[in-house]
Amino acid sequence: MARFLFTTWEGGGHVQPLLMVAADLAARGHEVLAISDPANAADAAALSVPFRAWTTAPFQTGKSREDDRLRDFEADNPMAVIERLLDRVMTGPAASYARDVLEALDAFPADVVVSQELLLGAMIAAQARGTRLALLAANVWSLPNLPGAPPFGAGMAPATDDQERAMHAMVAQMARGLFQSGLPALNAARAEHGLPELADLFAQYEAADAILLATSPAFDFAPDPLPAPFTHVGPYLADPAWVETVEVPQGDTPLVLVSFSSLYQAQEATLRKVLAALSALPVRALVTTGPTLDPAEFDAPVNVKVVRSAPHGALLKDAAAFVTHAGHGSTLRPLMEGAPLLCLPMGRDQNDNAMRAAHRGAAITLAPDASPEKIGQALSRLLDEPAWREAARALGARIAADAKARSAAQALEALL
Repeated sequence: MARFLFTTWEGGGHVQPLLMVAADLAARGHEVLAISDPANAADAAALSVPFRAWTTAPFQTGKSREDDRLRDFEADNPMAVIERLLDRVMTGPAASYARDVLEALDAFPADVVVSQELLLGAMIAAQARGTRLALLAANVWSLPNLPGAPPFGAGMAPATDDQERAMHAMVAQMARGLFQSGLPALNAARAEHGLPELADLFAQYEAADAILLATSPAFDFAPDPLPAPFTHVGPYLADPAWVETVEVPQGDTPLVLVSFSSLYQAQEATLRKVLAALSALPVRALVTTGPTLDPAEFDAPVNVKVVRSAPHGALLKDAAAFVTHAGHGSTLRPLMEGAPLLCLPMGRDQNDNAMRAAHRGAAITLAPDASPEKIGQALSRLLDEPAWREAARALGARIAADAKARSAAQALEALL
């Protein structure tokens, strides 16, 4: 038996996969402890994972739009998004995250620290204590330090020639440069804990003994084989703890499911355009708003039901199409049930997920400000042209096989 300390923060879809890995290790006889925002205590309890809240590090007590400390929906360019990540998660609070993790290690002397990939402070703590360190990314890799993968953020397809490879390398190098503004804060945190100064922010990732990508290699554009210490461990996907049971609209017309981010991304206008498009189609639809939006804010047409949450795991098998912002889980889960996607990505990893599905012929991607007419036309294509569903089924079967063979627990045990 060994001890594993998991660290994460309230950033949406990456929390539950990390807790699922912790639960798997507990089921294999190990001791586990998760540290995160108080807002995630119920998620941990639902999986019977012992939980501890951040104390000096930043934390959220709720999941509403007012609670969101990142507020990247207010950023109007990629640099502004990176600055918020650095200042509010990665480097600005790195010293306080490190202090909290070291305090937890005093009470729970773990053999391995397993951290979400943006918490550089947790990495500092593990390095300072000499504890083995693994990073768990519950999505495609989101940082510009994975050679051979398309640059993250813009939704780029794999390079097909030397010119495209050179462009990818240039974009990745530019992105690496943008992150270096967080280096002074990172080095200050390292100095506080007796670690030497770094010349490159991404050198901190060299402290990781393993970097686990909890996505499907069949879905990803990452190189094969992955360079060490990266490895695919398969996707960890399930309904969140706060989901409630609902009844879908009854009828014989095709069922369309609509789900946008569980975090706030100023998605109201896009959602209203989707509702307008659905009103003109011969379908029945169920729309989930997530915890940050009130269903009462939206006027639903007669063929559409709008709710805060729904058990997608039980409903997807009947879905003819899925409309999504293209978050990682919201992209892979419909594909696993053979449902083609209409993607309206709004940032974060969403452009990259949408490209991975569209590149395999399983999705149509539109801008989030697309008109109801364009949304309706795209949905009609997904519903009427069999090739979309056939491609979704083919890709989804490969993703499902990777999910069945998921192996994060075994990869973490191998570190021992």
